[in-house]
Amino acid sequence: MLKTKRIYQGAAEEDGCRILVDRLWPRGVSKEKAKLDYWEKEVAPSNDLRKDFHKERIDFEAFRERYVEELRKNKAVEPFVELLKEELAKRDVTLLFGAKNERENQVTVLQEWLEDKF
Repeated sequence: MLKTKRIYQGAAEEDGCRILVDRLWPRGVSKEKAKLDYWEKEVAPSNDLRKDFHKERIDFEAFRERYVEELRKNKAVEPFVELLKEELAKRDVTLLFGAKNERENQVTVLQEWLEDKF
């Protein structure tokens, strides 16, 4: 099962494989507390796109469209998808993010996009 969770909620046994998919390290979270298996920052939105969204220069739908386009062109995505397939064959995978908004963020877009791949 592919799940998502804010990294600030802390690690839990049911998380399975924990993968941070933010480009920036979340503030106030130590590497020990994060208990990550992987940090896949290369599949996160570009800095320009991230800044446009966080500074409200674009709305969520425009962000979604641009991020999906970035994912289609991103060479880091194929190895990431393979990693996910390998991990999901063994256990659940939780994609971790730092955003406060749990519904409109890059992880919801990434999860939807990935679900079409499986």
